[in-house]
Amino acid sequence: MKTEASLFQRRRPLTTAELDVIPWFKLLSVDERARAIEDLQVTEALAGDYVCRTGRPVTYWFGAIDGLLKMSSDNADGQTMTFTGVPPGGWFGEGTALKRESYRYNIQALRKSLVAGLHVDTFHWLLDHSIGFNRFVMNQLNERLGQFIAAREIDRMTNPNIRVARSLAALFNPVLYPGLGAVLRITQQELAYLVGLSRQRVNEALTILTTAGAIQVEYGGLRVVNLQALRTQVF
Repeated sequence: MKTEASLFQRRRPLTTAELDVIPWFKLLSVDERARAIEDLQVTEALAGDYVCRTGRPVTYWFGAIDGLLKMSSDNADGQTMTFTGVPPGGWFGEGTALKRESYRYNIQALRKSLVAGLHVDTFHWLLDHSIGFNRFVMNQLNERLGQFIAAREIDRMTNPNIRVARSLAALFNPVLYPGLGAVLRITQQELAYLVGLSRQRVNEALTILTTAGAIQVEYGGLRVVNLQALRTQVF
């Protein structure tokens, strides 16, 4: 397993194409963009790599450019609780960056992923200078609160079909993951890691959701046909 130091050593500046998919970048002024570009870095995280770990001090605000990440924590008994997945377009850790505190969760790559980071000092500089950036972060925090309330509800659900449906709906949040679109590139095993079920049980749930017209299973991923159904219906 790679270490956080190896991720740091693999960092590089972002390409123009990678900058174009950052949802908050287009909200900045010319001068603010120039300041952000100075400190933005991207690195390749391999499957199993930890982007950040519980107890480590915050140094960057992170976003997924490509791939799939998992946000989780371990309790005193060694059990892992998964909070959510982070698909492409998702930025996370703004609460930790705001308070400049240590992480209270782990972020791990489920597959090879491109992860961008904005230094925490630049994050605070943008908060001090950019109204557009402030609004983006405020919307992130508000939406994140709802996401974690929903995650607690999902964690207590005993119906695995509903558990899979609600977890998928969370991954298609248009505010937190604006660049995702209607198709999520994810395997059944990766989804099983996120929802805390076996791959076989996830496969059964996906079959039921497909029959109900909520999703379509495609090669290498899932297409959402009825997002509202995933959020509200009982399967």
